[in-house]
Formats: sequence, C-alpha cells, structure tokens
Amino acid sequence: MSLRDGVRHIGVAERRGRLGLRQQLAREARVGSPEEVGRALVALHGSDPATVYLAVGARLTDSSGTVAETERALYGERSLVRMHGMRHTVFAFPAELTAVVHASTGLVVAARERASLIKDMAKAGAPDAAWLKEVEESALAALARRGQATAAELSQDEPRLREQFVYSAGKSYEGVHTVSTRLLRVLGVEGKVVRGRPLGSWMSSQFRWAVAPPHPELDVAEAQAELLRRWLAVCGPATEADLKWWTGWKVSDVRRALSAVRAVAVTVDEGPAYVVEGDAGPVAGPAEPWAALLPGLDPTAMGWQQRDWYLDPSMRAALFDRSGNVGPTVWWNGRVVGGWAQRADGEIVWRLLDTEGVGPEAEAALAVEAARLREWVGETRVRPRFRTPLEKELAE
Repeated sequence: MSLRDGVRHIGVAERRGRLGLRQQLAREARVGSPEEVGRALVALHGSDPATVYLAVGARLTDSSGTVAETERALYGERSLVRMHGMRHTVFAFPAELTAVVHASTGLVVAARERASLIKDMAKAGAPDAAWLKEVEESALAALARRGQATAAELSQDEPRLREQFVYSAGKSYEGVHTVSTRLLRVLGVEGKVVRGRPLGSWMSSQFRWAVAPPHPELDVAEAQAELLRRWLAVCGPATEADLKWWTGWKVSDVRRALSAVRAVAVTVDEGPAYVVEGDAGPVAGPAEPWAALLPGLDPTAMGWQQRDWYLDPSMRAALFDRSGNVGPTVWWNGRVVGGWAQRADGEIVWRLLDTEGVGPEAEAALAVEAARLREWVGETRVRPRFRTPLEKELAE
C-alpha cells in the first residue's frame, strides 16, 4: 500500500483498473441490460441521441439487441429517462434517480432559465409572466391528453406557443425565439416534461415531449449527497475539481456533500482526491487486458475534468472539438489510444495515436470490437453530433 503523509496514494495503474471494471468496459464487467449500464454509470450523455445507444452497446455482454433493448428502456418501460441534469446537459438517468437529479442540480438551473425567459420576453415587449403561465398550463394539459407530442403538434392545441419574440435586439447575435422552444426547455429543466420517442430512427434528434412522471420533492442537500455518493462509487478517486466540473455545483456544495457521505481522502498524481467510505483499499484490476470503441460524449471519456491519467494531452486536438466535446475514442486497457469512425459503406475504421504498449494482442482485440459494433449497428450510419478532426478525417 502506497502512503503519502499517512494518506493512501492511488496510482495511475490502479485508477485504470478501477475504470475498466466500474465503467463496465472490461469483458468480465459487461452486463446484460441498458438499465444495468445506467445504474452503474449514473448518467449517460444524451446531447447526441446516438451516444446513449453506443455507450450501452459497448458495455453489454450481448450487443445484438442494443437498439431494441435501449428503446424499450427509454420509451417503453421508461426505466431510463432523458432529462436535463448536470451542467444543464441532457442525460439519460435511471428512473429512480430522476428526483435526486432534479433536486440536486435542476432546481437552481430551472429558476435561472425561467427568469431568463421572462426577462427576454419583457425586453422584446412580449406578454408578461402571467400570460406565460397561462400558456404553460394549457400546453401541459394538451400534452397530458396526447401522451406524447412535438412542439408543432402542441401548437395546434395551444396556438400561443407559436408566438415569436426577438432576443438580444441590436446585437451581433440578435435572433428570434419561438415561445414553444424556450418554454419547453424551461419545463424540461423544471422536471415537468421529459423527452419522448424521436420522430425518426435512434439517430434522430427530433424528439416528442411527454409529461414527466411524478416524483417526490427531495431535500437539496440530501439529494446532492446521494448523487455525489453514487458517482464517486463509480468514478472515485476523483479530485474536488473533477467533482465540481461533473456536477456543475458550487465548491461549497461539493464540500458539504463530501462531508455528508463521509468521503475518504486519498491522493492521486494530480493531488488530493476522494473515494467513498470503505473504498480506499487496493482494488485489483481486470483479469485480462480489454479493448473498447466508445462513442463521442461517452460518460467514461467525459467523466473527469482532469484526464491526463487516461488520455495523453497530445491527442486532444484530434479527439475533441473546439467546445471541449470528445469524439469517438479507442481504448486499450484503461487509456485512450486513438479514435474511430464509420465510413459511408458502414465500415468501422480506427487510428492509433498512442502506440506505446499496443501490440498484436491489442490490434486483435480492437478488430473484434469493431466487428461487434459493425454488426449491431447494421445499416445505420453513425455521425456524431459534435464532429471532431480525427473522426471527420477517418469518415471520408
């Protein structure tokens, strides 16, 4: 056991071993259903609709039914719920976590979003907050009657949703917003509506809306502690900077939650870090080396703010877009070693950017993963919503 000033140090090798097992990427850690993936990872990025499916498929023991099973979880049984969460980003959460996410991260963002909408409408001379509340109640009633609906369909029942107003008038980024677009976004953050089944395939970003299932109103501090505990159990050790970035909370909220869950201090190469109570001891890594092809915005690649222990900084320019969104990545035994893409003919291709320790065994394992991905994706052509330099080059 490595100790620094009486505190256990968890090195890069062990962190990579924990990642392979707890992120369900090592072959022995794969699971049988989308729900198991969701519960283990806490949150699946949903900004790009394809990410949820590709992230699930990479972690299933049998990926052949990925699309059907993920659609069942998202739109049939709603055991996974697409909703706004940390950092005002869309994720797919286990249904039992929706109340925790809403209380821990959604309430503050929701208040800010509603205030911003009312302010923008007032500046544009649009109707006031009372008018907006009336339209909101009418739209929610219409949505309840329909079950699921697009904004256009709801506008047939409540024509005032079509009203438009100018925002940032006179500025270079002046634009026009429709009430439906902004209002439905606010209602989503407030936990009143959730994304329903898309209009097209599982790659489609045109979603219907549905009334959110009821959930209890939780104490904010308790909800923050629960969310942090779950995430830290999967991603620990993590630094305070990692926790603040992933949650989007204030430092004071992060520290309060760490205290509430009795998080244990350890160190990593970046400095002080934390694990959940009882998790400070050594953790054996996977029995065998593992390979994975993960999608853009995969929760593992985007799990930490400080990523040098699994992603060499020299690869960032090729694998990230200018906004910091990661593209498709190739993994070997706990670290990113390259990127991948799908060509127009369906072929899955990849390029290694870091060949250290990547020999014939890795090449063979990556070929297996590429074939597995190609098989279950079928005729669908995957194009990440946020395209990165290497992905665009490989896809040509």
